[in-house]
Amino acid sequence: MPEVSLGTRIYNMKKDDMIFAISPIDGRYKENVEDLGPIFSEYGLMKYRFIVEIKFFLALSKAGIMLRKITRKEILYLNSLINKFSVKDFDYIKEMEKITDHDVKDVEYYLKGKMKNASLSDCLEYVHLGRTSEDINNLSYALMLRDGVKIISAKYKEVEKAISNLAKTNRKTPMLALTHGQPASPTTFGWEMNVFAERLRYGIRQLEEFKLKVKLNGATGGDSALYSAYPRISWRKFSDDFTLSLNEKNGIKFVNNPFTTQIESHDTYRELFDIIRGLDLVLIDFSQDIWSYISRGIIVQISQKGEIGSSAMPQKVNPIKFENAEGNLGLANSLCEFFGRKLTISRMQRDLSDSTVERNFGLVFAHVKVALIYVLKGLGRIKVDPNALKTELEKHWEVVSEAYQVILRSAGIPNGYELLKEFTRGKIVDKKAMHLFIDNLAKEHKLPKNVVEKLKKITPQNYIGNRSF
Repeated sequence: MPEVSLGTRIYNMKKDDMIFAISPIDGRYKENVEDLGPIFSEYGLMKYRFIVEIKFFLALSKAGIMLRKITRKEILYLNSLINKFSVKDFDYIKEMEKITDHDVKDVEYYLKGKMKNASLSDCLEYVHLGRTSEDINNLSYALMLRDGVKIISAKYKEVEKAISNLAKTNRKTPMLALTHGQPASPTTFGWEMNVFAERLRYGIRQLEEFKLKVKLNGATGGDSALYSAYPRISWRKFSDDFTLSLNEKNGIKFVNNPFTTQIESHDTYRELFDIIRGLDLVLIDFSQDIWSYISRGIIVQISQKGEIGSSAMPQKVNPIKFENAEGNLGLANSLCEFFGRKLTISRMQRDLSDSTVERNFGLVFAHVKVALIYVLKGLGRIKVDPNALKTELEKHWEVVSEAYQVILRSAGIPNGYELLKEFTRGKIVDKKAMHLFIDNLAKEHKLPKNVVEKLKKITPQNYIGNRSF
């Protein structure tokens, strides 16, 4: 039978498979996350293990550990095995697991079988030499996380760019601010959007500069087996060099951690998922604010022909893209928090309760990516209503009282704050009332003409301070 392609077998599920999927990630949202499938699936984990085993074998050869030097042709052959790894290879390894019940050892055996059929039959015992399963697994997950971060990092950047464009377009658009839910000193819509964009830029930089600790030091952390066989080799330096060799120009970097038990302590897992969680919190905040602005009527949603907002209320255009994003971000963050809390704790030198947890890393990336897609969809279907913003501001001239009291105090008028407090606190004041207040104040305190003019020049539209970015 011809081999089924990876695209057909792994992430383009049949319709009946998708409709019976337990998770919406493999059902409703499958098309949104199909690029994550080859990375975070069982197939992906097996392929990364296969890559690590081959690269480790080649590193041993380069270090002169083997009885003979590996030829250039043999190096090319081994690298070709990485490039040609397919569903057929995966299936073969999984069949072996039915007998051994040890998937890492099965990768070792499978690689040895491939080498035995080539010219490397005399080098088989150097595969997985002095290594424990966790040496292979933690490096495999590191590669997995790096490739996953590349995908969501690019998506975070798309969202940041879209929010930045929204900010620039509305740089000078005045807006009523609400602090504690109450009318406050005006801001601009662009300023508020740029605050979110800047928070995203900070988190994206953290992702780009992040370094993940990995381990390659044997069953209990001291490379005891290798030091007993090769006491003159600095295995710690070997691990440092090997770890550095896995790094790419782009993407998160790996650093060797020599001070571990059987497992790497995963403190940097916690740090990585905290960075992702932080970015998601920014976007939850953003989604909720956009939702509120839509509710206030200062953002208009662009309806699509044929869409239905409510099964009962024909007029509805609901902000469902931002609501969807908020839900998916919340799911991702609950897992991020759990990963940090769970994976940094291990009984004694090792227990296996982390294994099934790590297999769920992909869920974070999938929910994040779905959320980012929906934020972008939502942003593509909204526009700021400057008239609504202006109308809202004109109803609340009391918000310029902050400026008035500071100007009065700077002009030497006593109790400037208290005078404005008495006139405006808890009240909605219009332009006519505010200017009448100024005129009465001018008579009572003999305000200089320039002070009166300064006060009357201030409006809710222009009282925005320095909003440059």
